[in-house]
Amino acid sequence: MPGGRLTQQDRRRIATGLAEGLGYGEIARGLGRPTSTVTREIARNGGPSGYQAERAQHATVRRSRRSRTATATTTAAAPRPAVPASGGVGRDPVAVGEFADRLAELLVHSGMPRMAARVLGCLHVTDAGSLTSGDLVQRLRVSPAAVSKAIGYLEGQALVRRERDDRRRRERYVIDGDVWYLALLASAERNAVLAGLTRHGAGLLGPATPAGARMDDASALLERIGRDIVRSVRQWHEERGRAPS
Repeated sequence: MPGGRLTQQDRRRIATGLAEGLGYGEIARGLGRPTSTVTREIARNGGPSGYQAERAQHATVRRSRRSRTATATTTAAAPRPAVPASGGVGRDPVAVGEFADRLAELLVHSGMPRMAARVLGCLHVTDAGSLTSGDLVQRLRVSPAAVSKAIGYLEGQALVRRERDDRRRRERYVIDGDVWYLALLASAERNAVLAGLTRHGAGLLGPATPAGARMDDASALLERIGRDIVRSVRQWHEERGRAPS
């Protein structure tokens, strides 16, 4: 029932919803549960790409047993202080994980591949702004191959770059403070290329023909959008007192 513990049937419906590509909010509404409950359940049990209903049910039962055992043996003991999250700033790691999952889900709905979105979300919530492949494998519970493919996509979108750590003989994947600025400039460049191609198509088809007119309109629109993007991001940098690179 709403507000109570998730049942095995609830977990099967969550797994089915993920397989069908539903968002966390849509799954939660189908169960009559808060979105935060579904988000926390998925984050604790393998994330959106690794969630399995039976495994999640068994894990919950094990946690419940351990909790009862720990409570019985420490009743007279003083409560332990909460361990601060990374960086020692007292963050709630569950809340941070939920936020990263929500960010990834939004990026997925915007058209980004799910694994790339999860990697980007994970990088965004780290203070260092960088993680190794091993870090991402451990945090996301996925294979190194899945991380490598996601990084390849993000590099192509100018959202992530690689840094070689020669001392440890491994690579780090880095997200810069200017990541969205650089990504928008890359988008403007792609628009310019596409505008040039559609302009060529308009000339080839003939601007007086319906097909040529459509191409001509598309070219004008893409050029306009590209100019607006470049102007906006440069103005944003100037307002913040930073010169764009």
